Amino acid sequence: MDDGFLDEVEACIPALRRYARSLVLEGELADDLVQDCLERAIRKRRLWRRGPVQPWLFRILVNLFRNHYRNTRRRNETPFEEALHAPAQPPQQHDRLALNDTLNAIAALPDEQREALMLVALEGFSYAEAGAILDIPVGTLMSRIGRARRKLRAEGNGSPPAHLRPVS
Repeated sequence: MDDGFLDEVEACIPALRRYARSLVLEGELADDLVQDCLERAIRKRRLWRRGPVQPWLFRILVNLFRNHYRNTRRRNETPFEEALHAPAQPPQQHDRLALNDTLNAIAALPDEQREALMLVALEGFSYAEAGAILDIPVGTLMSRIGRARRKLRAEGNGSPPAHLRPVS
């Protein structure tokens, strides 16, 4: 097996774990999802077309989530905030409450909106890359992200947090 391929796969693990946690909302299930993704990627390596391996791995992860985990996951067992990095310093109480409100609002989004939003806002994929990962047209992806952002604005004070705002 090509060591370059395995090195690329290994470099993607933190992003895969973060995205999996944003999908299944539970640490152990997210780790299982990533493990299944990595196992499938290594087993099906011959199907990978040369190029960046990260979008291919995310596509596998999304397909596994859709096929196996969506129907069996248990919502709200653990905080959604596990998907995000903890701040270096404890936030002020008000900031902590605002963060919890935002995380709860994201967790309450429909799966297809959360999948799209988190690929673009959390993982930094372009609309074209995220559309390819989710196997949907870019216009559909943009519509899902727009609906997700509108719902988040409605839950908050009218404007989403800076990390969820569209990039100009």
